[in-house]
Amino acid sequence: MPKLIQSRLRRARQTRAKIAELKIVRLAVHRSNCHIYAQVIDNTSGKVLTSASTLESEVRKEVSKGNSKDAASVVGKRIAEKAKTIGISKVGFDRSGFKYHGRVRALADAAREHGLIF
Repeated sequence: MPKLIQSRLRRARQTRAKIAELKIVRLAVHRSNCHIYAQVIDNTSGKVLTSASTLESEVRKEVSKGNSKDAASVVGKRIAEKAKTIGISKVGFDRSGFKYHGRVRALADAAREHGLIF
């Protein structure tokens, strides 16, 4: 496995361990070259409570490409709204080892603006 991927996965493990200590729900973000995905996961059971991504038809109507900051902010807004409907307002932000800039930061900022606390 390439060294960059190993480093990212090591950072992801450390973040997930810290969130597990806090015993809170986590907002997991995954970024690929073409899309961005967000999931709210219950750490105790490991179940996905809600999710949003640039593959959803509602998001595709708003943005043309899934690999832009605009698309990431739309996904952040949708995941915050979905989390609030199921009664979740406080989450731990799991960026999956990705650097906190660009699309990951845009998603986090949009989720904060729309009511999620982390």
